Amino acid sequence: MLIGGFNEFMEHAWAYYAITSDMLTDEMLNIAEENLETKEVVMVEEAYYLSLIQPLHIWIVSASSLVCNNLIPLLCTGEIFGSETEVSLHLLDDDNTRDLLFALQMEAEDLAYPLLRKVTVHTDLREAFSDADVIIMLDDVILQEIQSHADMIGPIANQCKKYGDLIEQNAKRNVKVLVAGNTFVNLRTYVIMQNAPSVPQCNFVGLAKQLESQVQGNLARKLNVNPSGVKDVIIWGNISGSTFIDLQRARVYGHDSAVWGPPDFSRPVKQMVYDSNWLETEFISDLNTRLQTVETKLQHPSGILPADGIYTMLRYWYQGSPPDEVISVGVISEGHFDIPNGIVFSMPVRFHSGGWEVHTDLIIGDDIKEKLTAIASELTQEINTALSELPVQQ
Repeated sequence: MLIGGFNEFMEHAWAYYAITSDMLTDEMLNIAEENLETKEVVMVEEAYYLSLIQPLHIWIVSASSLVCNNLIPLLCTGEIFGSETEVSLHLLDDDNTRDLLFALQMEAEDLAYPLLRKVTVHTDLREAFSDADVIIMLDDVILQEIQSHADMIGPIANQCKKYGDLIEQNAKRNVKVLVAGNTFVNLRTYVIMQNAPSVPQCNFVGLAKQLESQVQGNLARKLNVNPSGVKDVIIWGNISGSTFIDLQRARVYGHDSAVWGPPDFSRPVKQMVYDSNWLETEFISDLNTRLQTVETKLQHPSGILPADGIYTMLRYWYQGSPPDEVISVGVISEGHFDIPNGIVFSMPVRFHSGGWEVHTDLIIGDDIKEKLTAIASELTQEINTALSELPVQQ
């Protein structure tokens, strides 16, 4: 750093670079003043053009969850919404988590991601979802205090009704709502959707990717392959309740066996798992206990797997899913596969052009339809119970 006036600067320039000037000090000061004025004009113009670039407003509900800690960096990389799309994150939770949310805000700001425009903290539910483009619903912390699974339905229904009402009032009409978590994912998606009638029903989805990833991981360990090599597993039904794991289309890539092929060569999973008894017994029980084991060893709820599932689902929603792959998502039923209309049901879809469509060309047998009918009956009962817990509309 050079400290001094014009004369000292010219001495420095001559000594080091053999450069001099016969310009007078007053002239140089005038030029400096003009340069400063020009710089100020440029800064004003940059601020104006920046104001014209509207960031995506992303609201995260129950942001004190560990899932949110793992999710924030993934939302800001540009891989989901585009490499030139800025995002503003809005962290929403109850007042008891205020200090934690502010700490999370500071940590997120310190990441210094170029696409992260702003991080705000909200504990007043009345201001929730203002101008929201994307809403990510994590499990509500208050539900952890309720012991009985059945006793959760009333509080969940009432809380989700409030969320739906606020989405209707405050969010953009094309807002995308992704419901995640381990409790009543289908039911929560349904109640929120029903109370935000101005938003298209196709803009509400329930996250099944976490369970799908667990299934892929379990099969991969059995077959000794990378989990990414297990494709087209279908999760039917009630994401956080009764589900049917359909492996009839599932395929495995990169399996080390006597038969090899190019990278796109695959074989049916059910042919490669020779122990059919394992598929019907240990395979299911491992899925039920693995997450509990992970959380017991961590001594806190899992955060990485749910965050990755949300990231993947949003990326598919905005960028499209691989064209030849089946993705399981909780979506509103339109009667496909004889599933009753109007309930949220996990089924196979593909994402493209900012939306999704059901794999209607998939053929399923009567035995599978019977299982789906039983699951649909369970979901209908949940909905009826939830509706009975809601206040009667005047």
